[in-house]
Amino acid sequence: MKAVRRILPSPPQHWVGEGFHVFPVFHNLAFTEELSPWLMFDYAAPKQFGPSGGKRRGVGKHPHRGFETVTIAYQGEVEHGDSVGNRGVIGPGDIQWMSAARGIVHEEYHSTEFSKSGGTFEMAQLWLNLPAKDKMNAPKYQPILSKDVPSVPLPAGKGSVSIIAGELNGVKGPAFTHSPVELWNVELPEKGSVNEIAMPAGHNVIVFVRRGSALIGEAGKEQRIASQGVALMHRDGTHLRLTAGDADTQLIILGGEPLNEPIAARGPFVMNTNAEIMQANSDYQSGKMGK
Repeated sequence: MKAVRRILPSPPQHWVGEGFHVFPVFHNLAFTEELSPWLMFDYAAPKQFGPSGGKRRGVGKHPHRGFETVTIAYQGEVEHGDSVGNRGVIGPGDIQWMSAARGIVHEEYHSTEFSKSGGTFEMAQLWLNLPAKDKMNAPKYQPILSKDVPSVPLPAGKGSVSIIAGELNGVKGPAFTHSPVELWNVELPEKGSVNEIAMPAGHNVIVFVRRGSALIGEAGKEQRIASQGVALMHRDGTHLRLTAGDADTQLIILGGEPLNEPIAARGPFVMNTNAEIMQANSDYQSGKMGK
């Protein structure tokens, strides 16, 4: 059974652009080997927005190189456009999986329709590192619709697990990944329900409480994680034990095989050496990135 290694409390929120009021979930552990292959996690908790009056809310054109961004819409809509011609809108339950790889320039906003009407907005954005061998691949975009994400029921009707990436009980998620990764949405509707979920040994496992609360860890040694809190698990063990602390508890589980490679991160670029970061800056400033 995987045991809790560390608990990260809910950090203060801050604004990213004018549309995303986020918790920096990984806080000071972002971009460290401790969470590899995951790099960063911003969570925008449910927030009410009125009509924008024609103003775009979000983040304008900016570059990325060396990693992937994964955006999950829970409520509201996110509109995306990039320098290689990908454009789209994701709504509740949809995922935008963008591999920046050798370089891309993109922008992301509340969708035009959502901006007109307003409403409740909730989303998560994760940054996932690429292995060194894949960092200079061509950019790639995976639009994943809610209807294409399989759900695995938990025993005795105790909840369900939606598999975006990775595999559970023989069910595979639709996302293509460059290294072994798990990304799951877990719903635990019944307070006190106990579930044991298979997870690969040796993987980093991160449990984020999106709603409600959870008791995590082996029986008698559980630790309670409050809403917007995080549990980092030890890598050994092949199962994750979860107990719903409240009715309608909802979790995001991230897992992955550590890359065990150097991490050089600066702003929107994540490479393996400082020289590669300098080259990324040069390529962007000279207009070579994102073509």
